[in-house]
Amino acid sequence: MTNIRIYPDKTELVQSLTEQILTIESESIKEEGRFSIALSGGSTPKALYQHLAESDAFQWDKWYIFFGDERTVPPDDDDSNYRMAKETFLSKVPIPENQVYRMKGELEPTVSAEAYERVLQDVFGDNGFPQLNLILLGMGDDGHTASLFPHTAPIHETEKWVIAHYVEKLDTWRITLTPPVLNNAHYVAFMVTGDKKADRLNQVIHGDYQPDTLPSQIIKPEHGQLLWYVDQAAASHLE
Repeated sequence: MTNIRIYPDKTELVQSLTEQILTIESESIKEEGRFSIALSGGSTPKALYQHLAESDAFQWDKWYIFFGDERTVPPDDDDSNYRMAKETFLSKVPIPENQVYRMKGELEPTVSAEAYERVLQDVFGDNGFPQLNLILLGMGDDGHTASLFPHTAPIHETEKWVIAHYVEKLDTWRITLTPPVLNNAHYVAFMVTGDKKADRLNQVIHGDYQPDTLPSQIIKPEHGQLLWYVDQAAASHLE
């Protein structure tokens, strides 16, 4: 099920998404005794992470933190998704350190991907794809999400949980969760803001299905809900 929610500005979007995360957290802890979430990188979720860090409504000791993708850099590098999440959020709330599972971008990429798949197997078991309670995603100007970039092999991965691949347009390697894992979550929530993404967002949601060109279209949770949190600027071209 897809649900598109449009807000006047990023502030109201963040407030609403925070309330949604609290609801999902409560459901998850009631059913499973824990709350598992995969964080997204990039600049868009910073405001959300800062807002979460200011809240005292969450049961932080029940949180299990994962990442949707990572750059191939050390954890203290300016480009590290982990570093951004740590500085804006993780260092400010009492989530046990042994419940934060970062992708190790400083390792050789394929080694890092294989290691992260083993981490997921240790936490979720290896009988089928892991089912996270919530996966946060963004969408790039080119329609990519996580590190699933246009015309790259991971878009069509069906077996591996985590994959490392070379992104030619960026001249770098990336590590990412694969579509089967992203689509197995209970909830997947996109955050999309700004008028620069308005045309692409309309293509992703209302255009022909062409995931090689628009990888965000591949995100269709099999047993969960797909939520789009969009500000008015990004929604301005929606049909």
